[in-house]
Amino acid sequence: MSYSVAAFYQFVRLPDFRALREPLRALCTELQLKGSVLLAQEGINGTVAGDADAVAMFVDELRRGNLFGGRLDNLELKFSSAAAMPFGRIKVRLKKEIVTLGDAAADPTRRVGGDVAPSDWNALIASADTLLLDTRNAFEVALGTFEGALDPNIARFGQFRDFAAQQLDPRKHRRIAMFCTGGIRCEKASSHLLARGFSQVYHLKGGILKYLEEVPQAESRWRGECFVFDERVALGHGLREKSKEHADE
Repeated sequence: MSYSVAAFYQFVRLPDFRALREPLRALCTELQLKGSVLLAQEGINGTVAGDADAVAMFVDELRRGNLFGGRLDNLELKFSSAAAMPFGRIKVRLKKEIVTLGDAAADPTRRVGGDVAPSDWNALIASADTLLLDTRNAFEVALGTFEGALDPNIARFGQFRDFAAQQLDPRKHRRIAMFCTGGIRCEKASSHLLARGFSQVYHLKGGILKYLEEVPQAESRWRGECFVFDERVALGHGLREKSKEHADE
């Protein structure tokens, strides 16, 4: 049996996020979905897996159902598949941030950098005056990254603030293009840099996963595999599972 996997997030004001937890968990249980969902005042972030029809019903409820009342109308969403269920259970957790940076000035519900579609990404990062920046953790970067990307060498995303303060200068780095797995970390990092006075900040819309899904391998500047936080471990071009790719070699 193949499972459908949906990764999603949206920065949006959810003052009632605590009250949303149990109805959302009940919905996932009813649809027999497994995975992890984070809720915070700044939005929602999660990945769930299950039967394709059940995943589709879940996504439709997020976007158009009564639970969120139309607030998730700009949901960043990516679908992939898994040969085996990649999660052990369903977890719906309340957090201070849906991705932890610890900077009150970084508010993606108010201001973020420019979205760059995967089809336009290669042209942007080919420019000599663009600093290409990987915002992921060091072990993720070691598995794969874009050619010429700067590795901040951090163990967790919360350390990005210190890296930026020590290594980035708005007078020197006038154009920055950032990327991460699904888009959420680089979007929040863009808000942080804008608050620090950087003027030209861009991020890859949909992250590496959307790039691997849409950009043909022959045109790709991605090298290696993309780490994912579930039992599939890593995905390659076309969002193929690592084990499948190795079996074809």
